[in-house]
Amino acid sequence: MIRSELLQLLEQENPGLRSDEIEKILDIFFDNIIARLAEGGRVELRGFGAFSTRAREPRKGRNPRTGEAVDVPAKRVPYFKPGKEMRARLNAD
Repeated sequence: MIRSELLQLLEQENPGLRSDEIEKILDIFFDNIIARLAEGGRVELRGFGAFSTRAREPRKGRNPRTGEAVDVPAKRVPYFKPGKEMRARLNAD
């Protein structure tokens, strides 16, 4: 599902809201998750999962075109851990 499909689904399920209102709500939702992760925090949505970041150490990489060694700096990457309820629904027979 992509963002536009999510917006359409929310519009169908919430006919009392205008499409620009739904888009604003979605923007606020995602912006707040991103801001919290940028602060080094964690966002947990019960039954769905938890978003956090993981630290990656600096390392040596390779330029795929030339094969030359390249220094890759340390960084934080987003991480998602699905909740118990989501795992149960995904693995239900």
